[in-house]
Amino acid sequence: MDPEMPKQEKELRSQNAKRLMYQLVQLSVRVVVIALTLAGAVTMTTSAQSVTVFGIVMDARYTFSSSFRFKLVADSVVCGLSVLSVVVVISLNRPKSNSKNYFYLLLLDMVSVLLLVSGCSAAMAIGYVGRFGQAQTGWIAICDRVEIFCYKILVSIASSFLAVICLVLLTVMSAHKLKSDSYLMKGVGIQI
Repeated sequence: MDPEMPKQEKELRSQNAKRLMYQLVQLSVRVVVIALTLAGAVTMTTSAQSVTVFGIVMDARYTFSSSFRFKLVADSVVCGLSVLSVVVVISLNRPKSNSKNYFYLLLLDMVSVLLLVSGCSAAMAIGYVGRFGQAQTGWIAICDRVEIFCYKILVSIASSFLAVICLVLLTVMSAHKLKSDSYLMKGVGIQI
């Protein structure tokens, strides 16, 4: 019997354990992204408040702002893309799958980051004006009158920014996976 065989089995088990841990972390973070973007979308859709000021009913709804509607669409699309990415990660876990397909996962994550950052930025700009107003243009702050509406918008934006952080983490993980697998491929090529 070859005395190197147990050492090779240990290395193989170690590699399998690392791969399993990587896949579990990938799936876990993707599920967190789905939950955060879904929470951001649901919170945005439920953000409506009506108040009476000097006998005049003032309505505040996310549908009144194109930036808030864009953020809702961005949250929904990224949530859908994240569900799709969970399916892709599960399919990449098969034994005979090509690890170079992580490139497409990297692209999907990058598109998701860009879309979500743009939606959050647009909503944050309008949220800032709603909170503090802008004296030069005559826009008054409304958050002192519709506090519940502003709070829900803030929670929605914060939830989406947390999803952005998770997506950046996933992008770095996918890039690292591509880089480490390319070195492993070159190493295998030299040994053969």
